[in-house]
Amino acid sequence: MPSQPTASGIVTDESGNRHIPESKRADGSTRKAIKIRPGYCPPEDVEVYKNRHAENFRNRNRGPIPGAEGLKDEPPAQTSSTSANKNAKRREARRKAKAAAEEAPAQDSPAPANEPTKEDAKKSEEPDPEAEKEKKVRTLKKKLRQARELKEKKEGGGTLLPEQIAKVIKINELIRELDALGFDADGEPKGEEKGEVKDKEAQPPST
Repeated sequence: MPSQPTASGIVTDESGNRHIPESKRADGSTRKAIKIRPGYCPPEDVEVYKNRHAENFRNRNRGPIPGAEGLKDEPPAQTSSTSANKNAKRREARRKAKAAAEEAPAQDSPAPANEPTKEDAKKSEEPDPEAEKEKKVRTLKKKLRQARELKEKKEGGGTLLPEQIAKVIKINELIRELDALGFDADGEPKGEEKGEVKDKEAQPPST
């Protein structure tokens, strides 16, 4: 009885001869039988070497792992230790204390007595007009004094730089600014009291 065909289609008859039996093509023609010489093995019939360990590795996800059946009923290992439990309790206590502090109404706590109000802060930020005026007068008097010194230097034959000449030119402007603030050309305050003093000094003493 002929054997089963191999991967290449070779059949071995009862006498031990190997051949590929005749077959029909798609167009209806007959393909003749082919005799195979003794000892020849076509590439299709060569068995591929299989590494048993590699095959098991490739099939590790296709089925149960050998020897893993007994691990299914084992309870999971205890992962939490005593110190971990203590740390968890501390974190929970801190979280509750923080939540209680946030829930406490802010209006229950009275404001400190010495805390400055918005009005006080606004008043402290507002500049004092008198202080600003005195500061501006001092600045103008200083500039006027320097300009007059440079003018005297120029009249004495000295040489001035361009920025020094610009200061000399501004003498009249500085005097006008002082006059607008109530001061004379010497930087002294103007007023009736000063005039009255001068008048009293000019009058002869009464006998």
